[in-house]
Amino acid sequence: MKRMLKIIHSNNLFIKIFLVMVISIIAVSLSITYSSIQMSSNLFMDTFSITNSKIMNQITERIDNFTESTVSASLEVETNGVMKQALLENHPTTVDESNFYYEMKYEMDRIYAEVDPNDANMVIMSNNQHVFNMNYIKWPVDGNKLANSDLIKRVKESSNDIVYQFENSEVTNGVPMIVASKALRLKSDYIYGYLFFSLTERDLRKFYESYTSAGNNVMLITPGGKIISSNLKERIGDTSEKLLNYAKSFEDEDLEYRQVNVFDHDYTILSQYLPSLDVYLVNLIDQRVVADNVIDTSDIILISVAIVGIAVLVAFLILRRMTVSISQLVNQISDMGRYQFNKPLKVTGGYETQKIAEAFNYMLNELQDYVQLLMNTQEKQRKAELEALQHQINPHFIYNTLASIKFMIKQEKQEIAENTMDSFIALIQNSLSNVDETVSVEQELENLKNYVQINQARYGDRIKVNYLISPDCLDLYLPKLVLQPFIENAFFHAFTKKKNGFIQILIARRENQLVCEIVDNGDGMGEEQIDNKTVKTKQKRKLFSGIGVKNVHERIQLLYGKDYGVEIESELAKGTKVIIVLPVNEHPE
Repeated sequence: MKRMLKIIHSNNLFIKIFLVMVISIIAVSLSITYSSIQMSSNLFMDTFSITNSKIMNQITERIDNFTESTVSASLEVETNGVMKQALLENHPTTVDESNFYYEMKYEMDRIYAEVDPNDANMVIMSNNQHVFNMNYIKWPVDGNKLANSDLIKRVKESSNDIVYQFENSEVTNGVPMIVASKALRLKSDYIYGYLFFSLTERDLRKFYESYTSAGNNVMLITPGGKIISSNLKERIGDTSEKLLNYAKSFEDEDLEYRQVNVFDHDYTILSQYLPSLDVYLVNLIDQRVVADNVIDTSDIILISVAIVGIAVLVAFLILRRMTVSISQLVNQISDMGRYQFNKPLKVTGGYETQKIAEAFNYMLNELQDYVQLLMNTQEKQRKAELEALQHQINPHFIYNTLASIKFMIKQEKQEIAENTMDSFIALIQNSLSNVDETVSVEQELENLKNYVQINQARYGDRIKVNYLISPDCLDLYLPKLVLQPFIENAFFHAFTKKKNGFIQILIARRENQLVCEIVDNGDGMGEEQIDNKTVKTKQKRKLFSGIGVKNVHERIQLLYGKDYGVEIESELAKGTKVIIVLPVNEHPE
C-alpha cells in the first residue's frame, strides 16, 4: 500500500493531467458520437419522410384508381338498359327468371372486367332480394340480411352518390371490408336495385402493404377516429381521437410531416385525406425502430471507442514523456534538501524541462559560490579568533610560571627549574606558531606533557596524568591545540572538591576515525553544565591560552564536517569523559 501511495505521489502531476485529458477526450467523443447519431437520424428521417411522402401519393393514386373504376362501373350499370329492364320486370315463369339471371350475369361479367382491382367484388341486388354476386368467395352475402341491413338504410338516406362504408357485421360475416354502395334509381327516384363494390380489409391492405416495413406503418382512419385498415393488425378497430387530430392538422397547417407521440411512442407522421373514401391515410414512422434498422449505432459506438482508445494512448505516451522528465527534475530538487547541493541536475527531457534544469543549475552554482565564500569568510574569522586567542597567552600564567621557576632556583632545584623552563619555552613556541598547522599525535602529546610538567612543577603532583597511546596513532596528524584545552579544564576545574586524582589521555584508531579521550575522576558536572553533549559556553577564559572547549568542537566541525567533533559525558562525584572524534589523517595539512 505504501509503495502504491509512493508511486501515486511521485506521479501526481502525470495522473492529474492524464485524468483531465481522458475525461475531456471521453466527453468530446460522447458529444460527437451523440451528435453524429442524432444528425444521421434526423437526416435519415428527413430523407425517409420525403420518400414516404411520395409513397403516400402512390397509395392515394392506387386508391383513387379503385374509386374511379367503381364510379365508372356504377355509371355503366345505371345506364345499362338491359340490366335496368331485367331488374324492373317481374319474372313469373322459370324461363323468364332464367333469362333474367343470364342477362344479368352476362352484363355484369362485361362491366366487372373493367373494375380495378379484380380483388374487389361486385354485387347487385334487386328489390326482390335477388342477389347477383361476381365473387361469392369474397363476400358470401345473403339477400335477406343485406336487404335489412344498415348498409341499405344508409344508401337510401343518401343522395345519388356512392356511399363508402366500413362494415364488419353479420352482413359481411364478420369480415372487415370497405363497401361502396349505390342505389339504382329511376328519374322518379324509384329504387329498382342496389349496386355494391366490396373490398375486404386484407385486399385493401395490398394497396400499401408493400410500402410498409418494421416501424413504417400505414393506417386508414375514418373521420370518427376509427382505424379501419392497417399493416398493424392489432390496431384495426381501435379508435384514437389523438391520432385523428394529428391527421386533421395536416389539412390546416400544410405540413409535410411532424413529430408526434401516440400509442406511447414517438413517431413521425404523414397524413393525407382521401375524399373518395372519406378516410385519412396516415403514415406512422417509428423513428427509433427505423433509424436502428438503417443506422448501425453499434458500429458508430465501436468506432468512437476505438478513437477514444487511440487518443488516450497517444495522450498517455506524450504526457508520460513530458511529465517523467518534470517528475525526475522534482525528485532531484527534493534530494537536494538532503545535503546534495553539490550535485547538479541532469539536463534531460523536453525543451522546457531542460531550460528549467539549466536555470536551476546556474542558480545552484551561484548559491554554492556564495556559500563557499561565506564558509571561507567564517573559517577565516574562526581562524583569526583562534589565532588571537592563541597569541593572547594569559600573562598571569607567564608571570606565575616564571615566578615558580625563580622560586625553584632559590630552592636550588636546578634540574626541576631547567626542565620547567624547557617545557615553558617549548609550549610558548608551539602556541605562537601557525594555528592552521596540523601536528602529529606524537608532537601534540609532547606539548601536553610540557604543559602537565609546568603545572605539576607549580602545583605539585596531586593530579596524576597517564598517557595510553596506541602506537599506530603516533604518526597520524590532528589540528594543533585540540587536546590542550581539555587538559587545562581537567586540571583547574575537575578537582575543586577532590584534592587528588588522575587524568588519563587515551588515543586510539577506530576504523576510519581517530578517537581521543580525556578522562578524569574529578568532581564531574551536572546536566546543567553540559550543553548538548558538547560544553556550555559560559566557561570563562582561564589560565594558559583561553581556548574554550566549545571553540575546539566548532573548529573540528568546521574543518571536517558534522560527523566529527566533541562529546562530553560526566557524572557528579565520578568524573568526566571528553571524547574527541577526528578523521584519520596520515599526512600533514
